[in-house]
Amino acid sequence: MTKKTESKQSFFGFQQVDEENKKKMVEEIFDTVSSDYDLMNDILSLGAHRLWKRAAVNSCKLRPNYKVLDLAGGTGDMVKLMSSKVGKKGLIILSDINKKMLETGRDNIIDKGINNVISVLLDAEELPFKENSFDVISIAFGLRNLSNKQRSLESVLHCLKPGGEFVILEFSKPTNDYIRELYDLYSYEILPKVGEIVANSEESYRYLAESIRMHPNQEELLKLMQDTGYTSCQYENLSNGIVAIHKGIKPK
Repeated sequence: MTKKTESKQSFFGFQQVDEENKKKMVEEIFDTVSSDYDLMNDILSLGAHRLWKRAAVNSCKLRPNYKVLDLAGGTGDMVKLMSSKVGKKGLIILSDINKKMLETGRDNIIDKGINNVISVLLDAEELPFKENSFDVISIAFGLRNLSNKQRSLESVLHCLKPGGEFVILEFSKPTNDYIRELYDLYSYEILPKVGEIVANSEESYRYLAESIRMHPNQEELLKLMQDTGYTSCQYENLSNGIVAIHKGIKPK
């Protein structure tokens, strides 16, 4: 008699679910919010998300002719900022597991007349590229949505060139107690209500708040990167730790 393989668990907000179920549930979330995603980001962060993304891109060691992979790239904000830095002979892959989000990002890139970016539908936990393929890999506000962060970190490490850099921009834990209390109030009481009014999806933005709370803090994510095999790992807090930029290098 064949023994049934026990499914691995992951957190969908505060709820513990099977990893495969989480992927489907996250996909449903982004199917729901894709058309209002950029507008909601501007409203909920008061435009700060654009400054955070610019800071993350500026922290990347981007050079002309580089090959870059942006994971969970959604509507294309990161790749639009990266395009001029890698130049006409560089290549950036905009990727996402959600088809609707990726289509929106692709259309945004076309509208901007950017021609050194291609879009690819893929799972950030199982990258379909050869070893040593990219100079830089990035992910902005997508790591916390993955079912298995460890598997994604390992897959990214495999695909980076020796000396290549992985850059993570993600919500984190505020360093100031007063700011943390205000941030929790905003996240759990205000954010879902705005989501209901603007995007007609209170549950989607309640999941957003819960997923931020369940995401590893700055030191925990740093250790996870180090344990995976990245070197020169470091992080930088932005907006008093509301978000953080983590970076790690593939050993040469």
